[in-house]
Amino acid sequence: MSKKVLVLGEAREGALRNVSFEAIGAAKQVADGGEVVGVLIGDSVQDLAQEMVQHGADRVVTVEHPHLKTYTSDGFGQAFMAVVDQESPEGIVFAHTANGKDLAPKIASKLQSGLISDVTAIEGEGDDATFIRPIYSGKAFEKVRVKEGLLFFTIRPNNIEAPAKEEGRSGDISSLSVDITNLRTIIEDVVRKSTDGVDLSEAKVIVAGGRGVKSAEGFEPLQELADLLGGAVGASRGACDADYVDYSLQIGQTGKVVTPDLYIAAGISGAIQHLAGMSNSKVIVAINKDPEANIFKVADYGIVGDLFEVVPMLTEEFRKMM
Repeated sequence: MSKKVLVLGEAREGALRNVSFEAIGAAKQVADGGEVVGVLIGDSVQDLAQEMVQHGADRVVTVEHPHLKTYTSDGFGQAFMAVVDQESPEGIVFAHTANGKDLAPKIASKLQSGLISDVTAIEGEGDDATFIRPIYSGKAFEKVRVKEGLLFFTIRPNNIEAPAKEEGRSGDISSLSVDITNLRTIIEDVVRKSTDGVDLSEAKVIVAGGRGVKSAEGFEPLQELADLLGGAVGASRGACDADYVDYSLQIGQTGKVVTPDLYIAAGISGAIQHLAGMSNSKVIVAINKDPEANIFKVADYGIVGDLFEVVPMLTEEFRKMM
């Protein structure tokens, strides 16, 4: 049976995140020929709506309000529930990002619905769709099917294929006026360390360092390699605890969960908490002086050696290929 499916788009620094388009791909798979409706929430998001249409949304509904300039669960929750009341969907798809992980349970509770979180693959289509998600810190996977009621799930970035962009594709774009009131949280200012380049959670290539990098300066060769490959730099909790890099780069059970096409781990021992955040990467390359390091157990390729010798060599070889 065909379904109407809502997809919540996410923007970062005035541009839609790629996971928004991946969510559209997931929605089309479960809609079974039904309507995929993009939802954009913010203080100025109208200009982003056409891009959702070009990536496969049949329609887009925007909700704009000054109180929605910065994400809060109260504000975005009110806005999204207003769209749900208007559209009465059979399915909802969020990205499994910081905002998505915060907002999805709130919406599911209000709708008295189940929620399948952190989906990494979908088998089948429509009512036959089976959702695959990791459990036990990635040591196992479970398959979930929804037999009745609202279909509500979140997808992990870099796992579901996004529809190809069609420049000439058209679809209706409408706005919904919502009075955002009774906010328990008001964001007066946002202070954060700015990072240039690729967003870590959506990077196709990640070069990550651990305690073996030894210092903040030790991350410079890793940054050079990441820049060359068009990727991002990450870190283990040990490197963050040692103040080599900011905690915003932490990958692991208590940090970001990533699934890039290529993950290069330099000077990372492979604690189970770190493996939980990156073990589902498509190709893992480990560089460590200790041949018994736990990271080698999950690596597709292992290099036993000094990262300060190996990383510059890799950078030079990649540079020759470009």
